[in-house]
Amino acid sequence: MRIDRQFTVEGKDPYADVPFRTTVSEIRNPDGTVVFQLADVEVPADWSQVACDIIAQKYFRKASVAARLATVEEETVPSWLWRRTPDEAALARRDEDDRYGGETSAKQVFDRLAGAWTYWGWKTGYFDAEGDARAFYDEIRYMLCRQMAAPNSPQWFNTGLHWAYGIDGPAQGHFYVDPENGEPRASESAYEHPQPHACFIQSVADDLVNEGGIMDLWVREARLFKYGSGTGSNFSKLRGAGESLSGGGKSSGLMSFLKVGDRAAGAIKSGGTTRRAAKMVVVDVDHPDIEEFINWKRDEEDKARILIEKGGFAADFNGEAYATISGQNSNNSVRVNDAFIKAVETGAEWPLTERTTGKVMKTVSAGHLWNSVAEAAWACADPGVQFDTTVNEWHTCPEGGRIRGSNPCSEYMFLDNTACNLASLNLVAFYDDRSGAYDIDGYLHAIRLWTMVLEISVAMAHFPSRAIAQGSYDYRTLGLAYANLGSLLMRKGIPYDSPQGRAIAGALTAILTGHGYATSAEMAS
Repeated sequence: MRIDRQFTVEGKDPYADVPFRTTVSEIRNPDGTVVFQLADVEVPADWSQVACDIIAQKYFRKASVAARLATVEEETVPSWLWRRTPDEAALARRDEDDRYGGETSAKQVFDRLAGAWTYWGWKTGYFDAEGDARAFYDEIRYMLCRQMAAPNSPQWFNTGLHWAYGIDGPAQGHFYVDPENGEPRASESAYEHPQPHACFIQSVADDLVNEGGIMDLWVREARLFKYGSGTGSNFSKLRGAGESLSGGGKSSGLMSFLKVGDRAAGAIKSGGTTRRAAKMVVVDVDHPDIEEFINWKRDEEDKARILIEKGGFAADFNGEAYATISGQNSNNSVRVNDAFIKAVETGAEWPLTERTTGKVMKTVSAGHLWNSVAEAAWACADPGVQFDTTVNEWHTCPEGGRIRGSNPCSEYMFLDNTACNLASLNLVAFYDDRSGAYDIDGYLHAIRLWTMVLEISVAMAHFPSRAIAQGSYDYRTLGLAYANLGSLLMRKGIPYDSPQGRAIAGALTAILTGHGYATSAEMAS
């Protein structure tokens, strides 16, 4: 790939003309006590305090950054792109308390992200020449610094820690695909291949302890939550309560296992931060336990309200009342199809079928079931609804299998055992308030380079299972979007809900989609 410079000049530091400042970032409790504080944080001068707090509190690496670093020579990599590792000899000459610390400058974060992407792009053959790699590195650093674009959170958390600082740890059970032969391999360390993907869809089989089964899913979910990613699964293969077990007896049902997974997710701070784990639970509308699933979160929140009203517990979601109930660590969705919607319209009965035999276990009023979904969503915002028939009619890769679920936010709907990494372009960054002009050339340039970032991230990444590593490598699902459309329209004095507003949104979306596809085709060629 040839990389032109749009925002930087060859041989000139991309930060040279960008003023920086130092600030203090802190979090305080309502009573004024300090939870987090970091002084002398270096950030671009025009960043808001919110942006400063986010990068300092969430995305700065807090530990294990060596005060002195040495380069690791690689014969096939340009010297400016060599990765770094702690300089043990230099560190030994420093006071023990002064040898390791955390990131304190936004430049460090921009450099490790852009550097890791460029390093892996170089190693996997994405650049025509060294000059193209250098231009890519500088342009991406500039765009991060000027808030023109941003990747998803796991990139900020994990990407470049090994490349920039030599940070690593024991293997965590991940897999990556060797680009030399296309075969999945077990990762040998925690960070050499980072986990940059935010959105995962994982399958789960009706099996208790084997690979791909229920307990294995909790382990795979833990790998994702630990590094700041989110996951969704369709649990409809799990047998319902009362279905027969192969060794005799009856199954305890879907809900007993969902409650275990809910507790496991609640115990993990996503990405090592204060953010909750991100999880989606999907169940098909013909599952025998669908009624209990629909009302799960509503009924549990009723318990919390009673405890708050009668027992004097704190009312916030981190309080003891909510800590005692289940269903608080996932978004829940009911997967419906056209046959169910027709049954609702005609007032028909709806069959709930056994998972093991396919036989009808019981029938319920489709209209009553639909009303239950609406009432529960009104009461507690869950469950949502996913329209299975329509989703699969729009499926871009139907030969690969059906789409059965989504990631926690449902912007990623694709095959089981795949992952998507995301980035957003800031529309306002390409708009000139004074002239009213929009920098279409800059927008196109950013689309091309950030499509490359997402693509290189697939080659760089490792994944929580062999199946997801292979599926993501094969399909290379990327998520490039934009942010600040509303702000752009307000700056132009155009109502959000107007034909002109929708026309601008349509034009910007069409450009993004078309140029992203063109870049994909260019890389494929």
